[in-house]
Amino acid sequence: MGRATALRLARDGFAVAVLDSNPITLDETLALLTATGAKAAGWKVDLRREDEIRRAFEEAQNVLGPLDALVNNAAIYPKGRFMDVAVEQYDDVVRVNQRAYYLAAQCAARQMIPRRKGTMVNISSVTFWGGWEELSAYVSTKGAAIGLTRALARELGPYGIRVNAVSPGAIPTAAEKIHPDPEAYQKYVLEHQSLKRRGTPEDIASVVSFLCGEDSSFLTGQNLVVDGGWVMA
Repeated sequence: MGRATALRLARDGFAVAVLDSNPITLDETLALLTATGAKAAGWKVDLRREDEIRRAFEEAQNVLGPLDALVNNAAIYPKGRFMDVAVEQYDDVVRVNQRAYYLAAQCAARQMIPRRKGTMVNISSVTFWGGWEELSAYVSTKGAAIGLTRALARELGPYGIRVNAVSPGAIPTAAEKIHPDPEAYQKYVLEHQSLKRRGTPEDIASVVSFLCGEDSSFLTGQNLVVDGGWVMA
């Protein structure tokens, strides 16, 4: 989803800074971006490390200019029974899924506030509404992403900064490896969705594009559920 979003925002005219913990996928994404003629740069960043996050934002500003939009799109998702989750594992999920969003938003706000403009999009998850079992750490941090969205929308709005969230449904990504029977999971998803096709990373990217653009200029503090009509409450 991150790569699809980067490519869509590049098509929208953004210069794109890519942060990735994997140097191979980072280079692949940058190659795809530069092949389109986009201005792009990338940094290998461990989102558990505050110093690496802050360094990347500082260097991105120097290379690409002031930040107009931030997309927080990261997660780890260890699967296991709640009673078996060690505190060290829980803390690791929080560092990547929640704390990194908070730190990145701070870095972005420092660049946006003086210019009194900007937009942030936090990627949450439809699992926050479904309360999926054996994903307690993941679900709780994705709920925190929506809480952060609302708090920052209220606090940063007077500076002209909009903050929204997107909650994807079952998008086929590497995350689906946690399901032992892919065929059964595919059937389960389609049975529960109103739209009888699988969503794509590009479906998410198009909504992020909307939230980063001027067509959503009066929209803030909201969460858009993009799940093919799975959760409607």
